[in-house]
Amino acid sequence: MTESYYAGVYWGRRQESAEECARRAELFFRLLAQCHPSYSHWYEQQDSEDTEARLQFEPSRETFMHFFGKEEYRSDGGGFRFGAWTGHAEQDQGGMVLIFCGAHAEGSSNHLILYFPEETAGSERMLTSPVLAGVMRAMALAWEPDWGVIVSGDFRDSIAEQGAAGTFVGWMTYFSRQRGELPGLPKPVRVEPVDDKGSLLVLTPDRPGPSNPEHLALGRRVQALLKERGLLERVVEPRTPYPA
Repeated sequence: MTESYYAGVYWGRRQESAEECARRAELFFRLLAQCHPSYSHWYEQQDSEDTEARLQFEPSRETFMHFFGKEEYRSDGGGFRFGAWTGHAEQDQGGMVLIFCGAHAEGSSNHLILYFPEETAGSERMLTSPVLAGVMRAMALAWEPDWGVIVSGDFRDSIAEQGAAGTFVGWMTYFSRQRGELPGLPKPVRVEPVDDKGSLLVLTPDRPGPSNPEHLALGRRVQALLKERGLLERVVEPRTPYPA
């Protein structure tokens, strides 16, 4: 059985310059390259799948400064957006990353999302605990988000009352220090510090299955404990509608 997994980190309004976003992007891609060989080469995201149309780039601060200086990579509401992929056309290899940073308008949700290849359970190459923990650490150290998650769409839909960022747990869930201290949690849950930035909660040693009742029960129990401590709140509240 294959599942579609993604890693996402989210933070609210944070005005940052193109130079600061470029510094963070450079750090993120450098740390990401240490997690898996598939992350050693990157291409600008293109609509065409033609090999000749793939624009490879070196993920340096100078490169991102060049990108963020282009109108096509600027957001109408402030901030910068950028998409890249590893160049692997096969679904079981590589991945794609989407970045939205530097936005500071009301209701802005800055975020970074990394899509993983689809791998059959039992034959994982990238969807392993060590690789994914390294990916989340790279995200947290580079972007200093409020909250982050690594989860499959099926598991999220089975456990989440709402899909809003910050309101549910995944296979791995990151909490910044500002969110508060994590409570004691049942085994086999493991909590690891991420330098001085926050904590990484690992729900199970191996990837949880959305149809596994034990995994779902554990996820719901952990989710309830975190909600009691006020740790599962929306990263960004919906924009207040204008009065009629």
